[in-house]
Amino acid sequence: MANQKQKGSPTARRYTPDEKAQAVRLVRTLRDELGTSHGTIQRIANQLGYGVESLRSWVHQADVDDGLLGGTTTSDAQKLKELEQEVKELRRANAILRKASAFFAAELDRPQK
Repeated sequence: MANQKQKGSPTARRYTPDEKAQAVRLVRTLRDELGTSHGTIQRIANQLGYGVESLRSWVHQADVDDGLLGGTTTSDAQKLKELEQEVKELRRANAILRKASAFFAAELDRPQK
């Protein structure tokens, strides 16, 4: 029984950007054809064998990236992540420089023999 997949349990499957983009296009096409968004994500997710919440988040992020919804775009999130990493590295470098400066200042203040 431990080897059987239970409904709702997470998988380790990773989707390529092309697979994600195709699924988002299918959802948008179905929404346009039906004139409603109700049930379209679940229908496409079931047809493709993808998780409903995964597809829902892809569609939401695609809507944000395309300016249809407000929020942080993928490119902005990537830039923010890079800037946060840079700030972290600069703070670490400043801490090292402060310690080195204090060390050398103490050496200069020490009386000569």
